[in-house]
Amino acid sequence: MTGPRVVVAGGHSAGHIEPMLNFAEALRRLEPTAVVTALGTVRGLDTTLIPARGYPLELIPPVPLPRRLNRALLETPGRLRDAVLAAEAVLDRVRADVVVGFGGYVAAPAYLAAHRRGVPIVVHEANARPGVANRLAARLTTYVYTARPGVRLAHATPVGIPLRPEIAALDRTALRAAARQRFGLRPEGPVLLVTGGSQGAVTINVAVSGAAAALRAAGVQVLHITGARHAVEVPDGDPPYVVLPYVDEMRYAYAAADFAICRSGAMTCAELAAVGLPAAFVPLPDRGGEQGLNAEPVVAAGGALLVDDGNLDPSWIENLLIPILTDPARIAAMSVKASAAGARDADIVLARQVLTAVAERRGITT
Repeated sequence: MTGPRVVVAGGHSAGHIEPMLNFAEALRRLEPTAVVTALGTVRGLDTTLIPARGYPLELIPPVPLPRRLNRALLETPGRLRDAVLAAEAVLDRVRADVVVGFGGYVAAPAYLAAHRRGVPIVVHEANARPGVANRLAARLTTYVYTARPGVRLAHATPVGIPLRPEIAALDRTALRAAARQRFGLRPEGPVLLVTGGSQGAVTINVAVSGAAAALRAAGVQVLHITGARHAVEVPDGDPPYVVLPYVDEMRYAYAAADFAICRSGAMTCAELAAVGLPAAFVPLPDRGGEQGLNAEPVVAAGGALLVDDGNLDPSWIENLLIPILTDPARIAAMSVKASAAGARDADIVLARQVLTAVAERRGITT
């Protein structure tokens, strides 16, 4: 019997593509005979990220959908029909056993094509507030998995977000000395990791760099990843305040740090909790508060702080954050609580569920 033939759909943004590819790699670790084909579109990062990880990419027409089931959804039947037909052709050509969707422009056509072809659907939702494609799919299958409890999707089971193996297996303590040496940081003393994601975050950059003198006076080292489009000017001094536009291997940044200040995208929240790195999350002020919802579980567990974008400034760093950074016992306690709120094995858990769906379709008793 041939290996499972799996079509994955989660294009456009890294927030959809990254967990999709992490899942695919876990699936192939569990079942090396699995054949994985990715559906994507010419919009977004699909044609960049997916082939770079070694997966065949089949392109279908993009169909941006509103986040609500409203009139706008009814105005896209032509484009949606074309995309569904294209997705059906891919499912037929690869003889798909299952479609695994992660949301994004490509997911709705994939789900509808699978439903029309009688192919099982597995859904993963990374965000606290699901998009319309995953809400649609949750009505078509019982295989529905979420990053956190409380997500309003039918049949939802929380499993976490599939992470890269180098993050899921990270031992921060074991890697700390090498990581700090890599960035030119001292082996001892607290380190604050500052990041706004690949694009950077102006509010975070300005607030932390504006508190550079106070951080140094408190003996806090800083590893500040500004984002490729941004720069901050901080005078040389001691202890180190290291400024970088981008870090390719974030496991080293996580290992070097004792605490982070960052946005609260779903993947960031999942990674920091999994590795037990406490954080001050600064949600994007738009998107209807979605990023704040992403951070809620780890904040409620006591492993992180939540600060509004409009309240973050150098005085917040000086008055509220520095007392935490200089309290090793509090940081250690927050680290334990962050870890308890995280999940390191979501990739394997999801892969096993997909293999179960394939076995059921093939009539195999597991």
